[in-house]
Amino acid sequence: MAVLQWSESLSLELPEMDETHQEFVALLARVETADDADLVAAWRALVDHTVGHFGREDDWMQRTGFSSTNCHTVQHRVVLEVMCEGLVQGLKGQNEAIRRMARELAVWFVQHAQTMDAALALHLRSVGFDAASGEVRMPQALPAQTVHGCGSAACTT
Repeated sequence: MAVLQWSESLSLELPEMDETHQEFVALLARVETADDADLVAAWRALVDHTVGHFGREDDWMQRTGFSSTNCHTVQHRVVLEVMCEGLVQGLKGQNEAIRRMARELAVWFVQHAQTMDAALALHLRSVGFDAASGEVRMPQALPAQTVHGCGSAACTT
């Protein structure tokens, strides 16, 4: 049984984000259930997906007033770097490294989705952002200054 399964507790009520997250969860489940012969290919598919997944969210943040140095974007970079290192280890035949990373990634993803991504989804809705077109329908609601930190009132500088 997969460590992580999609549930409504992960839904952020932003269809494009939810669909991407569902794909992530499904690809992670494929990694978790892969045999040794298929593990690296499954991990590579997850890494490839995650490049686009994080890239889209980072683009949305930039379009709507988040700095490229905010902690959400930085977390994306760090997690992706670790995932790429997992691919390197897997290509060396060190499958246990990928299996450990997959377990940790499942734990991380839930926390990330329910905090940082939830805040981003709320922000995107508040400015009327249409993820399909990239249009900001309420530009007057954009932050007056670029958001640094993670976007919450507690850590925005």
